[in-house]
Amino acid sequence: MPAIWPSLCAIADDVKDTAAFSPEIGVCTSIQNAPILHKAGATYVEASVRGLLIPDKPDDAFEANFRLVKESPLPVRAANGFLPGSLKCVGPDADHAAVLAYAEVAFQRATRVGIKHIVFGSSSARSIPGGFDRRTAELQFAALLGKMAPLAQASEVIIVIEPLNTGETNFINTVPQGAEFVEAAQHPNIRLLADIFHMLRMDEPAEHIRAGGQLIRHVHIAEKRKRSAPGVEGDDFRPYLQALKDVGYSGEISIECRWDDLANQLPTAVRTLREQMAGLK
Repeated sequence: MPAIWPSLCAIADDVKDTAAFSPEIGVCTSIQNAPILHKAGATYVEASVRGLLIPDKPDDAFEANFRLVKESPLPVRAANGFLPGSLKCVGPDADHAAVLAYAEVAFQRATRVGIKHIVFGSSSARSIPGGFDRRTAELQFAALLGKMAPLAQASEVIIVIEPLNTGETNFINTVPQGAEFVEAAQHPNIRLLADIFHMLRMDEPAEHIRAGGQLIRHVHIAEKRKRSAPGVEGDDFRPYLQALKDVGYSGEISIECRWDDLANQLPTAVRTLREQMAGLK
């Protein structure tokens, strides 16, 4: 082996370790705010299923929203706010037929818009009613995912399960818990979301991202105490961003927070995330 080979290998390792981590940054907000996002340096909108795709409304109502998307300076890449609380996924009132009918319309409209990821948070729809057997709820939810996955595949969208903190739901509260359902689904259109705000609220370590990294397809972020935008209180997200870089995450990061003044706060939020990403190893 030539003597220069070890040196070349070392250089390659250094390049790999210091490669820039620069995922696209979007914002969870209305499509009407796209011009503000564009000016601030965000690159996409994460809209609401119920606000933009309106699966419970007729096609002509959706067409009006579709025109807004076509006129937008930014694409809509993802959508949250999936299911209304009235469509129960688990418990004695679970109605999978109604959920699937609603989901199919949402997925079909998502394809027209260009949305690739549907965020399955829906805390009220998926929470386990008091006194209901948890194992039965888990089986119900797994069965629902099994039926929902082919519908997502047909529309070429990916459902990303979002773990939520215990202040919002009593079901799927951590990244490992979400990963269990993704692994049980055994389907490429069922994947995982890592929400750094919820991870902070649950005192989840960044190691959970490393453990489930290959399943993670989407990320949300906000500060811990008031769900404020990055840069408001100065939260350090670098341990979680480093974990995403370490697992080779190549998806997007959506700021999902409470805004006091979107136009004035968003440039700082984008700059804060870029600065923290730039400092990663």
